[in-house]
Amino acid sequence: MGSIVIKSDNNRNLQLLTALAKQLGETVSKLSPSQAEDLQLGIFMKKEKTGKTVSRKAIFKHLDA
Repeated sequence: MGSIVIKSDNNRNLQLLTALAKQLGETVSKLSPSQAEDLQLGIFMKKEKTGKTVSRKAIFKHLDA
């Protein structure tokens, strides 16, 4: 099973793509902005994963910068 995510600011394009996917018999799920952000964060975290342990203090130091 595969999935794709298409992000667009054009609602008409999204409606057309949704209709096409449904016509082809595929399942369409709409993500909320929060879910899309979580998905992107997860992808970024997986890409940047090093296997090293980092302290909480170091993480918050970078977040405050």
